[in-house]
Amino acid sequence: MTAPALAPDLDHPHDLVGIGVGPFNLSLAALAHGVPGGLSTAFYEQRRAFHWHPGLLIEGATLQVPFLADLVTLADPASPWSFLNYLRHRERLFPFYFAERFHIQRTEYDAYCRWVSESLPGLHFGHQVDAVRWNPERELFEVDFTQLDVHGQAEALGRTFARNLVLGVGTEPYVPESLKPLADAPAVPVIHSADYLDHRERFLAADHVTVVGSGQSGAEVFLDLLRARPAGKERVTWLARTETFAPMEYSKLGLEHFTPDYTRYFHALPEPMRDQLVPRQWQLHKGIDADTIAAIHDELYRRTQHGGWPDATLTPGVTVRTAGRVATTKVELHLEHVQQGARSRLTTDAVVLATGYRERPLGRMLAGLDPYMRLDSSERPRIDAEFRLVLDSSVTGAVYVQNAEKHTHGVGAPDLGLAAWRSAQILNTLTGKEPYPLPTRTAFTTFGLTEPAEPRKTKTPEGLIPLEG
Repeated sequence: MTAPALAPDLDHPHDLVGIGVGPFNLSLAALAHGVPGGLSTAFYEQRRAFHWHPGLLIEGATLQVPFLADLVTLADPASPWSFLNYLRHRERLFPFYFAERFHIQRTEYDAYCRWVSESLPGLHFGHQVDAVRWNPERELFEVDFTQLDVHGQAEALGRTFARNLVLGVGTEPYVPESLKPLADAPAVPVIHSADYLDHRERFLAADHVTVVGSGQSGAEVFLDLLRARPAGKERVTWLARTETFAPMEYSKLGLEHFTPDYTRYFHALPEPMRDQLVPRQWQLHKGIDADTIAAIHDELYRRTQHGGWPDATLTPGVTVRTAGRVATTKVELHLEHVQQGARSRLTTDAVVLATGYRERPLGRMLAGLDPYMRLDSSERPRIDAEFRLVLDSSVTGAVYVQNAEKHTHGVGAPDLGLAAWRSAQILNTLTGKEPYPLPTRTAFTTFGLTEPAEPRKTKTPEGLIPLEG
């Protein structure tokens, strides 16, 4: 039975309430903790504890960004919530120093984030946000939530009030329509790569496994399966829609697309041009790490040393048109090779869908803000340069977004390397001050013939009293 509702405190609304506690809102919470004078914040997360892509924490898999892209360092290197300070607390600074690792393992990044989440005040796990409304009489946002017990069942209802909100609910696994019926059937071995480790033993025991998807996750799953299966009996197929198993663009000038300079440039472009650019830039964020490609080739080559070829098939340029069940347990994929114009069928025992992620739909949660939201020509939320939803002028508070603004801010939206900068930008805007001074230039590249307008001085939103320095 649901307990009585938790009484809201109307006299002490929060300066900022965050919805979701992934790396981006965790970054914001950590930097907000260091704002001089203090901010009243609360962050709500449905899960019982912090977990970062647990199904893909494959042994040996590394981050695709340097360790400096932690939650805070690129905005505040002296923050107590830095990765280096985490190592110091764990008495691991010297081992890390001698390991000479610029790119840390994913499991280590997950452990670091959990350390922050377990130490930082103001985080409320096991709290599901149900609805958000603007209260024009009080000039505050109302946030309704359900407190969950250890089994995920409703334990109590609550409401809190905030002058400003930040949405950081992240993305969700994407499954193509043609494969949804199979992926939704519990008895059929078709899963998204996000759940790979939960099903790994079952897939290792399968006679034949197919991996669908050309990005980093697909490559890592294929490599893990390859390494774990006996030579000559690998029976693994890797299919990709892209024309090649392409390396991620990781040149130093290419990486400047993940700078604040490029973010500002992209935001200033007309909407139609932005929509054209994002799909064309897939290799900036959907390619495969060059070391992973090399490891796959090395593993395949190693298996030829005693003669013969490994029983592994790697085929790019293939789309999965439809899929269905064969007999009781097998899956039949209907394939098309675009360049050849050829079609074929593949029967397999298990399928891992490394088909990426999509922004989590916010319609139900934000339905109360519909009358105030301003949309673009494609019915997407308009988002200003300071990462705020464009709302009706009658709304004096702000709703910030994190990793929901690729259509307005470019391919850097989901990149961990911009997390601390974006969090600092949000806090500078929210407070009307500069608790985190940010660089005016971050790239050698000049991205256009005319420069975007200089970042305007932030203005304190109405209803928020400037903090004393």
